[in-house]
Amino acid sequence: MSASPLPTSRPPAALSPLAAWLLGLGLLMGFAALGEGLARLLRVPVPGPVLGLLLLWLALGLGVVRLSWLEGAADHLLGVLGLLFVPATVGFTDYLSAGAAWGLWLLVMLTGLLAGAGVTGLIAARWLKSEQQA
Repeated sequence: MSASPLPTSRPPAALSPLAAWLLGLGLLMGFAALGEGLARLLRVPVPGPVLGLLLLWLALGLGVVRLSWLEGAADHLLGVLGLLFVPATVGFTDYLSAGAAWGLWLLVMLTGLLAGAGVTGLIAARWLKSEQQA
């Protein structure tokens, strides 16, 4: 009996659509929380939700979690993804005035970056030209 890496069977018929959705949301949140806990426990320089996503991918690949258990909640979350960025956008607009105060520093940094990239490009071009002539 071979298990498909991405099972597509529906949740058990005994589950109502709301219960199936809550199961999917609970699994997604559970893996995110598990990843966060592991990141803090192991002190790895990787965000917890990324570790949770990797664990979820592993669980899906091993057949421990079925894709159909997550589909409803994942589709719903993707449908409202734009709304999930509203708090971040509002928080960003609070700091726009700070960006104006940093304008001079940003200009200095940008000028340094462009000058450094330009000098590096000239050195690389001369180096390649000298190698082609040899």
